[in-house]
Amino acid sequence: VQLQASGGGLVQAGGSLRLSCATSGRANYAMGWFRQAPGKQREFVAGITWNWDTTVYADSVKGRFIVSRDKAARTVYLQMNSLKPEDTADYYCATRSGDITSKTSDYPYWGQGTQVTVSS
Repeated sequence: VQLQASGGGLVQAGGSLRLSCATSGRANYAMGWFRQAPGKQREFVAGITWNWDTTVYADSVKGRFIVSRDKAARTVYLQMNSLKPEDTADYYCATRSGDITSKTSDYPYWGQGTQVTVSS
């Protein structure tokens, strides 16, 4: 399984960005978005299942971020709205064969990070 994340960049507070994660190889059941700010541990942001379109969000992004997937394109998206400086981090997509979880150790496959910087 290969994952390719893209779409990061520099944006002002209150702005929006959309991240993409293109997948190839064997399909897995759940996709997760995580982020890691400098000096902090990697944390769960949002997740979605391929088949049932079930979504889960961290409290810190609920109401601002939207995770979606395009099964035909094998791509998962993270629409980030009302961005805040504290959203600044490297964002990673990951996949696993089980249900969505918030634990990084549950995900065996990871893409490279895409950097998001939110200026105040």
